[in-house]
Amino acid sequence: MPKRFRRGVESHGGVLSYPSAKLSEEVAYLAYHFHWSKDDILDLEHFERQHWVEEISKINQKKNEVN
Repeated sequence: MPKRFRRGVESHGGVLSYPSAKLSEEVAYLAYHFHWSKDDILDLEHFERQHWVEEISKINQKKNEVN
């Protein structure tokens, strides 16, 4: 039985795995905004993918504040 950790990450036998729904959401978000391929996005390390998601989110927030 997997153990739950914060932010929805699960442990399977001592190895942390990232929820597939969250990964799919990040891939779709980056592909939509940057037009990167799925393979290019999946080749990114988790922390790097998260960094780009956060940066796009900041840009979108600033754009929405102006409108």
